[in-house]
Amino acid sequence: MSRLGKQIIAIPEKTTITMEGNIVTVKGPLGEISRVFRDSEITINIADTVTLVPKRNDVFSRALWGTYASHIKNMLAGVNKAYEKKLILEGVGFKSEVVGTSLNLALGFSHPVKMAIPEGLTVKAEKNVITISGIDKEKVGQFASQVRSMKKPEPYKGKGFRYEGEVIRRKQGKKSA
Repeated sequence: MSRLGKQIIAIPEKTTITMEGNIVTVKGPLGEISRVFRDSEITINIADTVTLVPKRNDVFSRALWGTYASHIKNMLAGVNKAYEKKLILEGVGFKSEVVGTSLNLALGFSHPVKMAIPEGLTVKAEKNVITISGIDKEKVGQFASQVRSMKKPEPYKGKGFRYEGEVIRRKQGKKSA
């Protein structure tokens, strides 16, 4: 039995949730977000609260039960308070700036790296901190991961992108005789 799936999901004020076919749409103060769910596995009941019930008692349905509950909770939270990830860029000569709909990075390569900012996300680059925010938790996390993968932190000096609050395990360098 899914502990997350069994919980009743409360709908916050100023937020509406509708279901048309197998598409769940959540509207709130920050915007609107939609997601397609498989209607053959889980029944989603929307009234004053949201409850989920599996249609069958097999492993796949039980796995989706908690997953769908988490997706709906994330959608409800995102339209009320935007998700935010902060990346810290460390290293001499490493720079970042937002130009229009792209993020331009100077990461010590022979060429500048340009990344297109996905629709629905806002990106701010101040000094060595890049802030990524949006109402879709998956998009925010995915884009932050893609930016970080351009220059992961190295263990000797810690140069590269790291998440705010992330601790980089440092290695000892060469010892001289």
